[in-house]
Amino acid sequence: MAITGRAALVALLSAIVIALSPDPVIAFFAVNALLVLGIITDVALATPVKSLRINRRGDTRARQFEEALVTLVVHNTSNRTARARIRDAWPPSAGSRPRVHHAVVPAGERRLAITTLIPTRRGDRRAERITVRSLGPLGLAGRQGRHVVPWTVRVLPPFNSRKHLPERLARLRQLDGLVTVNRRGQGTEFDSLREYVEGDDVRSIDWRATARRDAVVVRTWRPERDRRIVLVIDCGRTSAGRVGDTPRLDHSLDAALLVGAIAARAGDAVDFIAHDQRPRAMVRAGTRGDVLPTLVEAMTPIEPALVEVDHQLLVSQILKRHRQRALVILFTELNTAVIEEGLLPVLPSLTARHSVLLASVADPRVEVMAAGRGSARAVYDAAAAEHARTERQRLTALLRRRGVEVIDAPPDGFAPAVADRYLALKAAGLL
Repeated sequence: MAITGRAALVALLSAIVIALSPDPVIAFFAVNALLVLGIITDVALATPVKSLRINRRGDTRARQFEEALVTLVVHNTSNRTARARIRDAWPPSAGSRPRVHHAVVPAGERRLAITTLIPTRRGDRRAERITVRSLGPLGLAGRQGRHVVPWTVRVLPPFNSRKHLPERLARLRQLDGLVTVNRRGQGTEFDSLREYVEGDDVRSIDWRATARRDAVVVRTWRPERDRRIVLVIDCGRTSAGRVGDTPRLDHSLDAALLVGAIAARAGDAVDFIAHDQRPRAMVRAGTRGDVLPTLVEAMTPIEPALVEVDHQLLVSQILKRHRQRALVILFTELNTAVIEEGLLPVLPSLTARHSVLLASVADPRVEVMAAGRGSARAVYDAAAAEHARTERQRLTALLRRRGVEVIDAPPDGFAPAVADRYLALKAAGLL
């Protein structure tokens, strides 16, 4: 049995009636008897909760911060009209609204209750129990029970950096020679022969082919294809730190999606590893069409773990899985403990076989703090910010001396900076 707020309001009004009555004792028993009778009548006439059959249908996937709709189908199998309040219990990060549905379902009929979700976190958002309160005709009381109706909405990464994709693909088409920009990068692959046109580099003339023809012939080149790109995500404790309103991990996943989409279009094989003390997700290269969906599916359930990354195990996994030369893009934090104590001891074995690019998100608040001089507190903050900035520069120089490319960029430019470096390495034939 469930008592509603209306019953409490009636009881409050009854107290006023009792206080104004000439005989408060008789009024007390009379008013409360009527109230109890009304509650008993409501409970007796309320539709049994078990006679309501509830099912779900709707979206099972949505992008983070985008809308998803889940519909409750309420079927009244009893012979009386159901007046129900239905509470669909979603986790707070699902952003569900409304939280409570009010439905009047005539006997033998169905009604729909639509829940709108705007999820604020990646991963699987689950709802199972539905609490139903079936009220009587007076609205004083009713019956309450639960239905177990499981449903899961998988919240995918938002891929905010996809707005940078057209410009990078246009640059990739230039590298492929599909637009009128002729260039030859070091280490690029021979593509075909064509007749010389004004403006071509004379060093690209193929003299043997020219001798066999009546026209001057030049070699055309294309960027290296069928190279392997390994996207490695550090999902240890430092990835849980927030830069702006977003965890570092989410910035890294967004940049990895952009690079993966470009690399797949360029004809390179894309692998993905998420790791802390053990592998959290591993994806082998797929075909050009299914790389991005596969990456999104693998990234969705990943959450930061408040542990140190086992770099020795991580590097051993990379070396075991990738024996041929590849470009390893490691998304991690330029942190003294992470770099000097974790990565540097095992870095030589990785750089001996692969090209390594380390990408780290810089916090723009550090630059703002470093410029502060308005008060004693601001000066102390500026000193701390300058120390942090100097330490990142020292670690960057240390890594570059070890043969590692380093990107340290703020969130707004982080994903395009990583993509641009990949394209630059590809154009130079350094993959």
